Amino acid sequence: MYSNDFYNHTNRPSQDASLIEDIQKAINGEYSAISCYGKLAKLAPTEWERKRIQEIQRDEGRHLQIFSSIYMQLTGMQPSHTLMEGCPDDYLAGIDYAFQDEQNTVDFYVGISDRAEDPTIKEKFRRVAADEQNHAVWFMYFMLANYNGKNLTRQIPDFGAKGALNATTLTLPQMLTYALQDEFLAQARYDNILQTFGNVRTFSQIKEAELRHIYALLPLFDMYQISVPENTAQAFVTTPGNLKEAFAAGVDGEIDNISMYDRFLSMELPADVRTVFTQLRNASVNHLAAFERGLARD
Repeated sequence: MYSNDFYNHTNRPSQDASLIEDIQKAINGEYSAISCYGKLAKLAPTEWERKRIQEIQRDEGRHLQIFSSIYMQLTGMQPSHTLMEGCPDDYLAGIDYAFQDEQNTVDFYVGISDRAEDPTIKEKFRRVAADEQNHAVWFMYFMLANYNGKNLTRQIPDFGAKGALNATTLTLPQMLTYALQDEFLAQARYDNILQTFGNVRTFSQIKEAELRHIYALLPLFDMYQISVPENTAQAFVTTPGNLKEAFAAGVDGEIDNISMYDRFLSMELPADVRTVFTQLRNASVNHLAAFERGLARD
């Protein structure tokens, strides 16, 4: 966090005026997004979309608090809050507007992070930029779903285990990418279930395990100089109607995950990759058994 001198207005060093101006612009942007997403939530055609937009709106409220705090620390004054461009009244036009705005905001916040000298400011804007990228993915999904006039299946053919099982050939970069995507997908699926049904012990435990799987895979990307794929898994997660459906989704996901690793392990692999794939495959067997017990019980 900031040192005591940073909070002391009389000892505060002179700040870059353009940085303060950009932070004020970011504050106005977040304030405007909160208003716009409130309107879009009311226009949303489904309860599911309404809840997702409200979650994004809450993120923007948190961002507004972060930026307002930074502004006060830099200037010793409260920031103003000004609505920027008007949000469209039509839902389809609104989500298209929101998608474009989120994409532009990512670039803007990354630029602020790059220019800021204070490490805490750099990190806060970097983290918020990551949130905004995730929001853009959601709005892109809403656009596709509504322009097509139907709900899309969120498990796309060329993503995660489905992609690996459908691929005609597999290189090491492809295998690692599909594996990480599928672990992203599993964690997003279980996070969604926990948000929907509360702290169900089986899902909370396995969600933590999926995070360990991700951490086990990431060093291999560095070792073999492979780009880490963007985590867009949340856009492909379906909310189950009840807890029994949730356990069934867990069973299906783990079966696909095991099949994916079985295919990988049938190929020539570096020893370290084989070790990780074997460990993750065996963990998924345990997860499958836990979900099967839950499915039988519920």
